[in-house]
Amino acid sequence: MNLKWHQLFFASLYETKKMATFRLLPIGKVFKYVFVFIFLFTFISFGRYLFGDISVFETSDEVLEYGESIGALKYPISFVLSFTITVFYIFIRLSAMAFIGLGLLRVMKRRGEYRQIWQSTAFAMTVPLLIQLLFEIFPSLPTDGKAISYTIHLIYLFIIVRHYPKLPKR
Repeated sequence: MNLKWHQLFFASLYETKKMATFRLLPIGKVFKYVFVFIFLFTFISFGRYLFGDISVFETSDEVLEYGESIGALKYPISFVLSFTITVFYIFIRLSAMAFIGLGLLRVMKRRGEYRQIWQSTAFAMTVPLLIQLLFEIFPSLPTDGKAISYTIHLIYLFIIVRHYPKLPKR
């Protein structure tokens, strides 16, 4: 499968059967896809920081004073910090959701391995992360974006698992 990024993206929006077949893609292509979202989240949170939204990094007065004392170095440091936190958040989220997906595979009597469900979970996160990104851009929205995002992620994962091959009957 020699798919371009935009083909993966558009298929991840609504083609659950294709998302189930994406489990066969090389892991490098999946990582590239995931890192696009990592960079989007990083740039948005860093942009909010640049425009004065200090609530992005829950900080104390001492940290703010130290940030002022190091001058312009605070910008690359905050970018790297934001990037690192985003990488951990998304990879931990993917791994936890893949573990849930592995349970769904067993319950629904479908054939698959953790690495395959992890890859499918990475593509199933497209719509949930876009929703969460929307809530990140507009923090004044009254709902809890993470709860909505996780629920949609689970729904996508459930639908994708239905397209996995069935276990052979014994």
